[in-house]
Amino acid sequence: MAKERRFFEFLHQRIGLDVASVGAALIERAVRQRSEQVGAGHLDAYWALLQHSVQEQQALTEAVIVPETWFMRYPESFAAVARMARQLSQALAGTRALKLLSLPCSTGEEPYSLAMALLDAGLPPASFRIDGVDISPHSVAKAERGIYGRNSFRGSPLAFRERYFDQHSEGYRVHERVRQPVRLQAGNVLDPALLAGGGTYDFVFCRNLLIYFDPPTQRRVLETLKRFLHEEGVLFIGPAEGSLLASLGMRPMPIAQAFAFVRQAPQAASPVTAPVRPALALPQVLTPRPAMPPRPPLAVRPTVVADGANELLARIATFANEGNTAAALGACEQFLRDHPPRAQVFYWLGLLSDVSGKHVEAQGYYRKALYLEPQHAEALAHLAMLLAGQGDVAAARRLQERAARARGQAAERQRSEQR
Repeated sequence: MAKERRFFEFLHQRIGLDVASVGAALIERAVRQRSEQVGAGHLDAYWALLQHSVQEQQALTEAVIVPETWFMRYPESFAAVARMARQLSQALAGTRALKLLSLPCSTGEEPYSLAMALLDAGLPPASFRIDGVDISPHSVAKAERGIYGRNSFRGSPLAFRERYFDQHSEGYRVHERVRQPVRLQAGNVLDPALLAGGGTYDFVFCRNLLIYFDPPTQRRVLETLKRFLHEEGVLFIGPAEGSLLASLGMRPMPIAQAFAFVRQAPQAASPVTAPVRPALALPQVLTPRPAMPPRPPLAVRPTVVADGANELLARIATFANEGNTAAALGACEQFLRDHPPRAQVFYWLGLLSDVSGKHVEAQGYYRKALYLEPQHAEALAHLAMLLAGQGDVAAARRLQERAARARGQAAERQRSEQR
């Protein structure tokens, strides 16, 4: 295990990956596969190669990244950005182009979806610019190619495919009109020089990326996103990532299922933020994006857990991350049958119920999680949002204060462990 730990630390340093979020088994498997492919006889030899080969560093990074995205994922988000972009464009009256950022852009489905949404809103291609950034050069190259198979088109309706794609021998090729305002590049959100000098963005899409980071890295990335965002800009995130933004001076917009946040005005500051109720799935579009649990930000990690329980927890989150609610619920039930009750499982059950619109049921699960682990920061934060949405402001405020204290204590413990 000690030999593998150095690879965990390498990935954390390079791409911010929280190994606990993806499970050690996934990374160990990737390391073994890369070691075999380059002909390293043992892990020490592969580690030596990794230290001196930038190419192999990227290859290992690619091995733990599993792109999982499709066009018009979270359609409410694209409908919301289209409305706001049209209004902002009218207000600017041609004085400048709108600027949007998709980070991570993965294989291009998200930035091209943004372009299609804005074109459908009546904006000409010259009136907006979309920057797409991803840590994977391989994903960026695929995005630049602009050819997609059936897996990139899920759900319905798919009328946009008829308007903006041509049939191709390998699937569908995106129209040049959609590609024209999109600029793609490889980049790491942890790189201080990323997008330096490029100004701020009116709309930033960074969905389901934070779930792969530990708390300090989450805060670092969020501060970077705020730096990218125009003072009056809108940040779109994943459904499981909202509670941390409230602690950084962001508030949710009252747009159902859009997961859109803006800066909290100082005069309107309040410790209670009403929730934007999530959609059914808990999917991921991100970099890095291993097939892994969408564990919400600052989730409390267990100190000692059996390997079997860890693997099952990872499966629960993977199913939820894929939007497979039934399988996630089944895995939760299996965990409760085979292992002692755990706060994190009840938290997952609460989140799955929450995003499915079963808010009363979700409250019950969050309370069970808190019975087992009173300082479970995410259960506290999500229960607070539910109560705030129901008008119980006083109770919500108390829970948010507890969540803030729990986060502070967790951060202090981590700092102590690193000393």
